[in-house]
Amino acid sequence: MTTSDRTLAAAGLILGYAALIGFTDNYVRVIAVEAGLWQFHLMRSLMVAVLLALAVPLFRLQLRPLRWKGVAARSAIHGLAMLIYFGALAFLPVAVVAAGLFTAPIFVLLISRLAYGHALGPVRILAVVTGFLGVLLVLGPEALSGASLAAVLPVAAGALYALGNIATREWCAGEAAETLLAGFFAALGVLGAIGLAVLSLWPLPVAEGADGFVMRGPVWPTASVLFWTFVQAAGSLVGVGLMIRAYQIADAGRVSVLEYVILPASALWSWIIWGEMLSSRAWAGMALIAVAGAMIALRARSQEALPAA
Repeated sequence: MTTSDRTLAAAGLILGYAALIGFTDNYVRVIAVEAGLWQFHLMRSLMVAVLLALAVPLFRLQLRPLRWKGVAARSAIHGLAMLIYFGALAFLPVAVVAAGLFTAPIFVLLISRLAYGHALGPVRILAVVTGFLGVLLVLGPEALSGASLAAVLPVAAGALYALGNIATREWCAGEAAETLLAGFFAALGVLGAIGLAVLSLWPLPVAEGADGFVMRGPVWPTASVLFWTFVQAAGSLVGVGLMIRAYQIADAGRVSVLEYVILPASALWSWIIWGEMLSSRAWAGMALIAVAGAMIALRARSQEALPAA
């Protein structure tokens, strides 16, 4: 049975996702000063597990997968993508890492075409190119510097992220959004626990402050770390749930382009919270990102109106 595609509804879900994640991710820098990446993932996943356990009887959530293999594979792929993304931050500029991750829409189109035979219209291809150019403008010229073998890692994260997004619709059709949400955080929690165990057995030299985020082993969390990790857990639970639902109800190639909106959302929160200003080049990039999203949404609306006509 063919799953209906509701791109406009997905766009609204992605806007909510971007607003929440843009806010919570701005406070990762606070957590990184005292705690480590692996402990952060483990603590956040445990907090999400408690929140989901409380929500199950209240909202009658369905956490049991219909297809265990599909959900497990998707969770592992997205979990690895996020680990590579954060891990690359240890030795690459943030701009390079972010630019690599946001190649995901290109991989979505390639995988959709080569693996599943989905048609690629010129509007969608143009939207991806436009959005990616906007990303490069937002990130600046440094996103194109430092090309090396190490710089391939963020692109690998983008490819895995794209595959996981396609899997949401192709492998996990019919699964409840909360099921995929639980699987995603469970995978990150397991990977976080493995990382903590390795660093406990073989500790590494750790830099002070946020520079030691990736290599830091287990530490006793302060009240500040616990509070902002809980904010991350609650915000991510709702935000990622909205994102998963968007990929369930609309084509992955369209939704992945709409995800570009998280960059201007994060920048807006950075300005509100930290007073960080953007250059005119960055604003031009955000305009291109908005154009890309509008192209996808308007094209989808015209296609959805054809059957009614």
